[in-house]
Amino acid sequence: MAGMDKIIAHKTENEEQSLIEHSKNVSILAKDFADSFGNGDWAQFAGMLHDLGKAFPDWQKYIRGLNSTSINHSEVGAQYAFSRMNSKDSCAKVIPYLIAGHHAGLPDYDIGSGNELKKILKGTSYELLINNSNLQEILSTAFPKTIPFGKNDIKKENPQKLLEYFHLWIRMLYSCLVDADFLDTENFMTPAQAELRGHKTSLSDLKKKFDSYMTEITENASPSKINDIRSTILKSCREKGAFKPGFYSLNVPTGGGKTLSSMAFALEHALAHGKKRIIMVIPYTSIIEQTAKIYKYGTDNDEKIRQSGKCLFGEENVLEHHCNFNFEQDERYNILKKQKLAVENWDVPIVVTTNVQLFESLFAARSSSCRKLHNIVDSVIILDEAQMLPPEYLKSILSVLEGLVKCFGVTVVLCTATQPALEGSIGSDRYMFEGLPKDFVTPIIDNPQELAEQLKRVEINSDFVKNKIPDWKTLADKLCEYEQVLCIVQTRKDCRELHSMMPEGTIHLSALMCAEERSDVISDIKEKLKNDEAIRVISTQLVECGVDIDFPVVFRAMAGMDSVAQSAGRCNREGKLKNGTVFLFESPMKTPLGLLQKGAEVTRDLLEEYQFELKLTPDLYKKYFTAYYKKVDGFDRDNIFKETMLDGAMEGKFQFRTLSEKYHLINNGFQGTIYVRYCSPKTGKDNISLLQRLFTADVDKKLFKQLGRYGVNLPLKEIQELFKAGRIVQPIEGIFMQSLDDDNLYQTGLGLVTDSIQSFNTYVF
Repeated sequence: MAGMDKIIAHKTENEEQSLIEHSKNVSILAKDFADSFGNGDWAQFAGMLHDLGKAFPDWQKYIRGLNSTSINHSEVGAQYAFSRMNSKDSCAKVIPYLIAGHHAGLPDYDIGSGNELKKILKGTSYELLINNSNLQEILSTAFPKTIPFGKNDIKKENPQKLLEYFHLWIRMLYSCLVDADFLDTENFMTPAQAELRGHKTSLSDLKKKFDSYMTEITENASPSKINDIRSTILKSCREKGAFKPGFYSLNVPTGGGKTLSSMAFALEHALAHGKKRIIMVIPYTSIIEQTAKIYKYGTDNDEKIRQSGKCLFGEENVLEHHCNFNFEQDERYNILKKQKLAVENWDVPIVVTTNVQLFESLFAARSSSCRKLHNIVDSVIILDEAQMLPPEYLKSILSVLEGLVKCFGVTVVLCTATQPALEGSIGSDRYMFEGLPKDFVTPIIDNPQELAEQLKRVEINSDFVKNKIPDWKTLADKLCEYEQVLCIVQTRKDCRELHSMMPEGTIHLSALMCAEERSDVISDIKEKLKNDEAIRVISTQLVECGVDIDFPVVFRAMAGMDSVAQSAGRCNREGKLKNGTVFLFESPMKTPLGLLQKGAEVTRDLLEEYQFELKLTPDLYKKYFTAYYKKVDGFDRDNIFKETMLDGAMEGKFQFRTLSEKYHLINNGFQGTIYVRYCSPKTGKDNISLLQRLFTADVDKKLFKQLGRYGVNLPLKEIQELFKAGRIVQPIEGIFMQSLDDDNLYQTGLGLVTDSIQSFNTYVF
């Protein structure tokens, strides 16, 4: 150790940070984070010990540039912490999980590739450091005194539930440690970047902005029955915001103003109960972009945004966290740089994100994914379109949401026009599990049945279910009887075939078109409807959720009742007619197998039960979801949640990494992305320069973020066939793009066009 008397943790060109300084800083910050759920001493203990392995001479040589490789410094603190605990106590493994995984990610306990915790804890290398006088302040750190789950009332009422939430508590502590570690390291290594963090607007100030905005739009709103009803919904949301934290449902028909009313509840509730942030969770990126614009600017109309320059909460206070958001736009560089940092730990007042981002993070192992979790504590989570929660993961999702509410001060709002049946026993006898406790969810709307009647704007016509339409040509003829009509079909293939039989000028809309073109097309649709022009649209169900369009007539291929209701939300949305009409019809093609088919089967059963006279009401949706869940083949895909998080909980044996690797709400294993060439007819914007960069050394994450708007997903088999035919190329291993010599593969108005689209039938968007 000659010449290395000072044990350092980090080093810049001009400064050194000692190990004791870094350890203290991390422990203090981690304690502050974990105090929010009553276990600051656990995080403090982990913070002091997490970098103990850096004291070894080999690591000190590495940090000083005397060694080319470093040793694994994360295991030593884990071993030492375990040595100070009762090894028979399941909680003895908690701190070792945190420290061993603070860089590599939470480990498996006893399955994996050699880095499992069980193996790590057999090591005793910490014994070489015990007598080092420079480390005594770290080694003598006080052992945690608080009991686990410090902030909850569940310990006495249901100890078994604590085992179910045990993994979540470990993840929360882990989040506190890794975020504290990242922040202190950043503060020392890149202080200018650290300075960009913070400076948040309080929720109290944001509520003032919101109240002012709502007053303005209310005063300027045209008198109408729908606007009166929206005002009543808003009032109810404000009043219920004072109620105690817990689970809530906002059961409002499409067009009732859920986006703003749910935010009104969240702001009132947050201020009444000391909540720290509001997290809006949405299933689709297309809805996120629209919702985020409303929260940032008060409108999702790009032209109005550019013209007025006004804002609601402002861009700096709303974090848009999803795969398609571009943080690199130069004209807003300073704001977006702060937002890019905020993605790491969600330290902003309002987050708008996806189901995938939230739930995969709650079951993740990597430090980068888990870092944000402690900032979910004491938040309000709004689950928009809650019926879209994937059934095959419903058991784990409801479990973790209940754990957040009962143990971590979270309030959850299930926000949808079609509330799923999530309380009590769910599923058939074979796959049944207990969902949320009965009467656990408090309705924000006291009379949802009455509200559904008041907001009734459509009639459901099922004549074409009783008398099946024989082919696409017959359906096309029916559609041509209307000047303004939207027809929603089940698959991309159906969309293409029906569109081919429609008159020139009919709009095609599916995910065979890249996101950039879909945005252009939806903008055109809104403009034509606004100007009362003739317009016919053939679309997949991507148009159902969150796309604010208003047709007098909608045709919908037989589907689940939630999809039928969403389609109805695109019909007479603003109540300009006494009633719009939604025609249900049996598709000339079979409904794809799986959950789509099961949903359609339940809808057919309900039609027969009600003698083909359906009224879209909350009672009908409850009946639908109860029957639908009985058809689902399991609510824990491959039993992965049970096997990795529940079976070993009594002994503290969790397989964090195995679960993380298998827990994917969207299974992308059978598909890939093709980046296509697209030039917008509206703006003239062309992406050819982005595609050309794939052939250069100028490839980075920023490029793929920009290209994300031009991706089309296809089955891997289809991609390989296009590659063999030379219609797509592979500039980088595993990255596919349209050949720049092929002008016909992607066609404006149709999207990606190939000789065979048989496999497209498996795609519903």
